Amino acid sequence: QVQLVESGGGLAQAGGSLRLSCAASERTARNYAMGWFRQAPGKEREFVATINRGGGLTDYGDSVKGRFTISRDNAKNTVYLQMNRLKSEDTAIYYCAVATSAAPATWTSSYAYWGQGTQVTVSS
Repeated sequence: QVQLVESGGGLAQAGGSLRLSCAASERTARNYAMGWFRQAPGKEREFVATINRGGGLTDYGDSVKGRFTISRDNAKNTVYLQMNRLKSEDTAIYYCAVATSAAPATWTSSYAYWGQGTQVTVSS
């Protein structure tokens, strides 16, 4: 059982930046792709970004391409999400997750373990 703890959320102004972190409790997480998703009130969970096991392959949701960057440090069992040029529509709870394979994955069904989420609020 892998436990994930997100941190770094909070309040930011539009145009600003935040950096989210997600620490995994087990070293096995480094063998799998990881991802970030978000969910705004009244909306379905949305794919944000994913990174493969080695960190060399990434993919992003259309709404965040060019603004967000996912990275990972396998020595620390941690994945990051650097969010720049934030918009009010980025306001949501952000979740990190561990995939069931080593390749990047964009579907929620491809993920086995989820964190509790961290709130990001962007004021305009």
